[in-house]
Amino acid sequence: MTKVLIILLAVIAVLGTGGWTYLQHPKFGPSNAAMPSARILASPNYADGEFRNLVDTPLFTEEISFLAMVFRNLTEEKPDGLRPTSPLPSVKADLKALDKSEDVIVWLGHSSFYVQLGGRRILIEPVFSTFAAPAPLTNKAFDGTTPYSAADMPEIDYLLITHEHWDHLDYDTVTALRPKTRHVVVALGVGAYLELWDYPKDRILELDWNERVELDPGLTIHALPARHYTRRLLSSNQTLWVSFALVSDRRRLFFSGDSGYGPHFAEIGERFGGFDMAALDSGQYSPSWVYIHMTPEEAAQAAEDLQARTMMPIHVGKFAISKHTWNEPFIRLVEASHDRAYRLMTPLIGKPVDLNDQQQELSRWWEGLE
Repeated sequence: MTKVLIILLAVIAVLGTGGWTYLQHPKFGPSNAAMPSARILASPNYADGEFRNLVDTPLFTEEISFLAMVFRNLTEEKPDGLRPTSPLPSVKADLKALDKSEDVIVWLGHSSFYVQLGGRRILIEPVFSTFAAPAPLTNKAFDGTTPYSAADMPEIDYLLITHEHWDHLDYDTVTALRPKTRHVVVALGVGAYLELWDYPKDRILELDWNERVELDPGLTIHALPARHYTRRLLSSNQTLWVSFALVSDRRRLFFSGDSGYGPHFAEIGERFGGFDMAALDSGQYSPSWVYIHMTPEEAAQAAEDLQARTMMPIHVGKFAISKHTWNEPFIRLVEASHDRAYRLMTPLIGKPVDLNDQQQELSRWWEGLE
């Protein structure tokens, strides 16, 4: 009995040591001792040791801990149709060959975009890894949704990150992009990750809500409110979550990042006088977290609140984080967009879209796929 106990304790010690060592990987981000910065402490959106939403935003609809919710998601039976049964269609264009003077947007799946605007190349929340999670073999991208790698990207003027979650801030992707990135614009607090990952401090710009940066003539990047939360490992809301508005001399684009529905959309729409295009969180919704992600119907309303002329769904089509079928957000959003003031745009992953062409026909590519 004593021998068995010794072996059991040895196994526990080895596993514990291995787990502790793994958690020291830089992908998990800076230690709590490195946070918060003086800027975070001075932020009007930081109170009682954490960032706060503009309106009351419980993390979950029910009384349940974060770890209990994670355990439930990992152990509950998965519904049919959670993932497509065949590779999703996508396009791999030569992004380096695109005319830099042309205003172009390329959806890279989930919440990732390559954008050319005002003569600048902008990369928003790229995740080129197969998995978007702290542990290997979890949160696997759908087959066919990762046609691009960091090597396929041209020189990037601005890399934008709305918040620190694994499906938005990917260590392997961001470190691979470091040699070709001029500037990184991130939510307040996320700069500590980039510094840890060897980005020069003078290339990192951290923005609080309603702050902006204009480093090049003719392009202004605004960080705006969103309704969400942050947690990379254990500590919650130590970094901010933002949406972005990109404003050039010719057009205005909005990217929601992760956000539940709220009054901030109408306030932003009024402030900017509408947008030529709004990319809005439309998937991975659940009755368990109704405040931090939008349903397709809420996204449709948010597009009208923003006075958007064109709307694109994001947070869809690449990862199964919630329990709805993979194609449900597209189906519901088409229905919710009937008789709306905006035009719904649903391009294939990787397909360059000319923002000057308002007549282009974009197919419902998910139809006929299981």
